[in-house]
Amino acid sequence: MRPLPTLIAATLLLATACGADRVTVGTPTTQPNGNSIAENSTPAPTSANTVDAVPARVAIEDTTARPQWLKARIAETLGHRKQYPVVRIYRYVYNDQTVYWETAPCCDQQSTVYDTRGNVLCHPDGGITGKGDGQCANFEKRKANEKLVWQDPR
Repeated sequence: MRPLPTLIAATLLLATACGADRVTVGTPTTQPNGNSIAENSTPAPTSANTVDAVPARVAIEDTTARPQWLKARIAETLGHRKQYPVVRIYRYVYNDQTVYWETAPCCDQQSTVYDTRGNVLCHPDGGITGKGDGQCANFEKRKANEKLVWQDPR
């Protein structure tokens, strides 16, 4: 093994490859110093959120006959900071009964299906496997009559 000749060869290669045309690295706010880049070709970064992570679904909320437990659930959600994607609650007919499906706010969390009294029936999706708790694996196929009941307006 000959480390010194290898090191010398590597140094020579780097010196000749980067010689006169050295590459400099700057930030997006650094002004260009050559004529190869047009002025203001890249806008300076901003701290403002310019894109909503998930576009809001265009739908009219159905506010008729919201049960008291659902109003309390909505108030609880509004008591926390806004989640991405935004939390939505839909009403469906599933297995011949009215149910409410609350979407999961994010990553590896399970969505929840409630009966009309606010009891948790199952978690049809989400979690580490993306398949929920397995208690209503057929939810996606058997749900019907979708109505958006509420979505976080913030």
